[in-house]
Amino acid sequence: MVAKIIRRVKNKLNSLRFAPKVVVAREDNLKFLGTPYGGWHFRDTPDLHGSTIISAGLGEDGSFDVEFAKTYGAKVIIVDPTPRAIEHFELIQRRIGLAASTVYVSGGRQPVDAYPLDGISNEQLVLIDRALWSEKKTLKFYRPSNPKHVSHSVVNFQNNYSEDTPYIEVNSITIQEITELYKIDKLEILKLDIEGAEISVLQNMMSTNLRPNQLLIEFDELIKPSKISRNNYYEIDNILRKNHYKCIDFDGKSNFLYVM
Repeated sequence: MVAKIIRRVKNKLNSLRFAPKVVVAREDNLKFLGTPYGGWHFRDTPDLHGSTIISAGLGEDGSFDVEFAKTYGAKVIIVDPTPRAIEHFELIQRRIGLAASTVYVSGGRQPVDAYPLDGISNEQLVLIDRALWSEKKTLKFYRPSNPKHVSHSVVNFQNNYSEDTPYIEVNSITIQEITELYKIDKLEILKLDIEGAEISVLQNMMSTNLRPNQLLIEFDELIKPSKISRNNYYEIDNILRKNHYKCIDFDGKSNFLYVM
């Protein structure tokens, strides 16, 4: 019992030690869509109506994607090569046009009949079964340490950045390729929930002319605070601010909203 208490205290102290200090310029015109687990805050603007957005990372909670498509009559391009995410998307597609017949559950595994899919067409929800990355290549997609979890990771932060844990191989795609493929001239929202790959994706994007108006980012590495994860966050935060982004929302854990 004493040993367990000591471990908990040490973990708490390490978390405080490595947690980044976040500068947030809060705004009042924020909207939240989705479940407490899979939902996101974003800036509610008229330009979102009829827009096309990119949402990287589906898992088994598509509540934000579905509700955004329905609320704004938008097209949501979902990017996720995870086998269970692909299965979940296929189940969603089978229910397109149907109203929700049950309620959301807690946690990250939603029943597909909880999604309000009435009034949505198949063309509004599109899946690209590739990993979002900084270049086009074949990647090792490491399995989570807990087999009950769905999310795989390119950087494998879930297993302390090891290169010796089980993985599958997946093909990658860049944001630039997606915008060209779907002829997106103005990207209103880019959502990144891609298990640590957001670092390379954002670094690469900032070297191009592509500037989404809103960035909904989960810095997944911050879930397991470390010197590496803290420094990675500071590096990206600095790059974003130099490119005229500001953070207007932070959930205190790992979810951030940056806007132009």
